[in-house]
Amino acid sequence: MNLFREIWQSIVRRDPLSTDKGKSELVFLNVWLHIHPAKVKKENMKFRHSFYLGFITFFLFLILVTTGIVLMVYYRPFPPQAYQDMKDLEFVVFMGPFLRGMHRWAAHGMVVCVFLHMCRVFYTGSYKKPRQFNWVVGVFLFLLTLGLSFTGYLLPWDQLAYWAITVGSNIGSYAPLVGGQLREWLLGGHSVGEAALVRFYVLHVAVLPAAMILFTIVHFWRVRKDGGLSRPIWKLAPPKAAPLVTIGAPAASAAPLKASAASSTKTYGLMEVVTGKPIFETITPEEEEDTVFSYPYAFVREAVALMVTVTGIMMMSLFFHAPLEELANPAKTPNPAKAPWYFLGLQELVSHSAMLGGVVAPALMVLALLAIPYIDRNPSRRPSDRKWAIWLFTLFVVINLVLIVVGTFFRGPGWALVPPWVHVVGGAE
Repeated sequence: MNLFREIWQSIVRRDPLSTDKGKSELVFLNVWLHIHPAKVKKENMKFRHSFYLGFITFFLFLILVTTGIVLMVYYRPFPPQAYQDMKDLEFVVFMGPFLRGMHRWAAHGMVVCVFLHMCRVFYTGSYKKPRQFNWVVGVFLFLLTLGLSFTGYLLPWDQLAYWAITVGSNIGSYAPLVGGQLREWLLGGHSVGEAALVRFYVLHVAVLPAAMILFTIVHFWRVRKDGGLSRPIWKLAPPKAAPLVTIGAPAASAAPLKASAASSTKTYGLMEVVTGKPIFETITPEEEEDTVFSYPYAFVREAVALMVTVTGIMMMSLFFHAPLEELANPAKTPNPAKAPWYFLGLQELVSHSAMLGGVVAPALMVLALLAIPYIDRNPSRRPSDRKWAIWLFTLFVVINLVLIVVGTFFRGPGWALVPPWVHVVGGAE
């Protein structure tokens, strides 16, 4: 028994979880969990604070990685074998449609959740100092998510995928100077073909996932280094006066600590000595008592969010299978040919002006998103103090959603405006 105990302790290297020290060591001595703080604020664990959108997005990415690795076993990135492999997944491979469905719905869900997560961060003012750079990292993660979904769209090699990628790549070609060269590099030629499929496959399974993992690590790391999750906006009212403990001040200044009954059982010690200027920090006993250990409180909530996310994707996959149309045919153009749904807003703008939709609009949107934390000099995070910023961002969101809805439901043959019920009648006929 002593030998097994020694082996176990050599692996976990922490005290039992029944002790406070063991709960802390579980976090900062674990290679997977050390990204968490040892203790978290109770208010930050409430669902309405973040809606767990960041965790859900990360869990969707894990689903995509897991299902993507399995799909790679059954897939060859060469036409027409790619389409035949999709047919085998639909009719030959056990649970093949379910596997494809999980990958597809997780991809769509990740695009939606990243966007909602950005909206939540903006509306709560959580991009403000000192979190400006992490907002920029989040914008790049959003772009990488779009890139992953876009490159994966072509891989089934059916009509829907072929023409969606054709339209999407044509939108990018409107960029001045580099648009044509960028499209040719992406497609490996002047049209969507075998070279494009191989390049999209490599980008989808290697290049973009590696970049996504790197930026995700930086994003999580900056959350910790920037002070953890921002304070809930409903807690931004000036706090009531409270007894303070001043670390680094003369011993006499610590007398107010006696006013707190809870702090009488606590001890405070010097944890580290560093060179440089002395640091004087105030600690409010009420803030100290407002925290709990990450284990088990935060971890249980994350586990529940993971189970709900996986269950939701599984249910979607059971009832709504991923579509698979006929084999891609360059000579048979659908009318209308549409880009993936998250690019339909740009396609709608391109239909009115190629320069506006293909160059000006996407460039301005990306630059504006990157510049938000640096041009918004208002230090307050209260919604009542940020009315103009909230109105402008809401207008940006509404315009994008309206353009996507119009491109999805109101555009028919020849990109003409058609009521949605016409498509239903036409499909029934």
